[in-house]
Amino acid sequence: MLSGINFDIGARESVALLGVNGSGKSTLLRTLAGLQPALTGEVRVEGVPIALLGAAQRARKVAVVLTGRPPTGQLDVETLVALGRQPWTGRWGTLTTDDHAQVDRALRLTGADHLRQKALHTCSDGECQKVIIARALAQDTPLILLDEPTAFLDLPNRAAIVRMLRQVAHVEGKSVLFSTHDLQLAIDLSDRLLLISDGALWTGTHAEALNTGTLERTFAGSGIRFDSGGTHRFER
Repeated sequence: MLSGINFDIGARESVALLGVNGSGKSTLLRTLAGLQPALTGEVRVEGVPIALLGAAQRARKVAVVLTGRPPTGQLDVETLVALGRQPWTGRWGTLTTDDHAQVDRALRLTGADHLRQKALHTCSDGECQKVIIARALAQDTPLILLDEPTAFLDLPNRAAIVRMLRQVAHVEGKSVLFSTHDLQLAIDLSDRLLLISDGALWTGTHAEALNTGTLERTFAGSGIRFDSGGTHRFER
């Protein structure tokens, strides 16, 4: 259980959340998203306590990508991504020109534009992962939370997605927090690290994590060693 934590994520910042299995990464993300209550304290988005927001208001503030493949029925890719606009479309769900532009943008950013007419149940796990991320981007919220967004993706696509998230943060002024088990991508392509270890949360730059030994201590006992540049290797 994490306790006594206090941190913020600024606009134009992409932050990687790291920790061993079972350390609490997914629980932290769900709490930040307002999907489960914090035991103590509060989560604020743009200064507003998330617990005070209704579901529709929260969906305009926070977009979430969780692990697992959601049930999609017979939906095609474009329709699922368009559901990300639901917080903005009103009761009837009619898409405006701006809504369609957001859907197009999200598909383009994730490299899923060529899939737009494909039935979701025929998509590979990697393709489906891109589409779910695209839905979150189409939601156009100030905060984007992603639990292992690079799961199911090959190395080039993992790098492309993490690089794209950083670009979205920097160019569009978003706050992005993503968990990952890909240490090298987190070190190379995020602005800052959040490390969970022994029920505590540490935050700092990659250089600080390496120079203080915090990164190595987080994965102590795993046989991983880091050099001064952040490259990790496995002991034989």
